[in-house]
Amino acid sequence: MAAPGLTGGALAADLPAPATITLADVREAAARIQGAVLRTPTVPAPAIGRVAGCEVWLKLDNLQATGAFKERGAANRLALLSAREKATGVIAMSAGNHAQAVARHASLLGIRATIVMPRFTPATKVVRTESWGAHVVLHGETLAEAAAHAHALALREGLTFIHPYDDPGVMAGQGTMAIEMIEDAPGLDTLVFPVGGGGLLAGCAAAALELNPALKVYGVEVEGYPAMAQRLAGQPVAVGGPTIAEGIAVRDVGERPYALLKRLGIEVLVVPERAVEQGVALLAEGAKLVAEGAGAAGVAALLTYPALFAGRRVGTPVCGGNIDARALSNVLLRQLLRDGRILRLHFDIPDRPGVLSDISKRISDAGGNVIEVKHQQLFGAPTVQSTELELMIEVRDSQQGSAIIAALQAADYMVRRV
Repeated sequence: MAAPGLTGGALAADLPAPATITLADVREAAARIQGAVLRTPTVPAPAIGRVAGCEVWLKLDNLQATGAFKERGAANRLALLSAREKATGVIAMSAGNHAQAVARHASLLGIRATIVMPRFTPATKVVRTESWGAHVVLHGETLAEAAAHAHALALREGLTFIHPYDDPGVMAGQGTMAIEMIEDAPGLDTLVFPVGGGGLLAGCAAAALELNPALKVYGVEVEGYPAMAQRLAGQPVAVGGPTIAEGIAVRDVGERPYALLKRLGIEVLVVPERAVEQGVALLAEGAKLVAEGAGAAGVAALLTYPALFAGRRVGTPVCGGNIDARALSNVLLRQLLRDGRILRLHFDIPDRPGVLSDISKRISDAGGNVIEVKHQQLFGAPTVQSTELELMIEVRDSQQGSAIIAALQAADYMVRRV
């Protein structure tokens, strides 16, 4: 096996590298994983469509047992193991959904699984992976260090490495998603898939375009990690920075997926971080679905490129729902602020009885709901005759917020947005 690292080729499984993934490969994978992986629904999402300006259908792979699409590729790859490989065991490196997918399906097949995770992996993800019966090894401060250790263990113990994306068996398994989408929503003319290492997009594009060459197929990356878009454009890869879409925050894409996507001429769209947050919030409010950042990337593309998708019938997966509750809460609150449905107002007011009550009444009369009050009398105000007040107010929309501000200013209150 090649030297370890985060490059796709370096982590590729020891299987013959086919020139391509075919529809036949994906159909065989579908037969293999039937019963082990949920055939998730593909449902219309009119609330998303109204905002995006197109007809939208969502593939709900956040309903998989581990909360993400990664089960498809893991189940197929494990089913392809030889008897000797099954007896020896498997190993994978992941800080997220691939870890749980390999752990679950190895457990279902009675295969010993070791998962190497970086030390920074949140405890909840470690516990979930262990709950599927895997032995978790925490090693390294980066994904590269964890990958190197996983390869060292694989060589020392004779374990089979299960790559998260640069593996034909994994790619074919992921491609089953596209077949299901087309079968369940046959009128689709456009498919949009998130891109991390590229296994999902490559497998789905290969199957979909063989089924219907007239389909438009796009990938989506977040702006901090546009590695596949850069590779396809012949540019040097430059990625990094924090992102809510950590599931697709990949530095080194798979060599097999890259080659296949290049041959097929697939375009990868790049979306800003804010659009991913907006997608998470829109799915929660509009479609009543919980999505992680990577799982909302397809919706983010519809919001970022409305002219590209206008009037089309678009299918995109909610490919994962494993988002931290606090992160989801923060995203929803930030979106309420951006939409003008929460106002933060700052006042310099006279320090006398009744002023706070009067402000509250004027806000209430205008239909606002005060949800947080910060009142500083001693230290923040410019003089002892005044006081600082900060309010957080829930409103229907930005128009109602503007009306509340106007009503307060008409009463001679010094108020500004913060």
